[in-house]
Amino acid sequence: MQSLALHTRVGKDGILKLEMPGDVRDTELEIVLIFDPVSESTTGWTPDFFTEVIGGWQGEPLVREPQGQYETRDKLK
Repeated sequence: MQSLALHTRVGKDGILKLEMPGDVRDTELEIVLIFDPVSESTTGWTPDFFTEVIGGWQGEPLVREPQGQYETRDKLK
């Protein structure tokens, strides 16, 4: 027995399309389907995350400080 975990989408027609790994061909399978609908709360993002973040930084301009001199290293042999 093997398990296959995937994240997919059911089309508007209600059809779920599954593609099996290449080594599973011309054979009978017994399939058990357990599904868990994905909601906004399970995606890891708060509902207003993207509306708050869009537009990026709005504070003072970011400045990259001088990086200084890099040390000279011995060559690898």
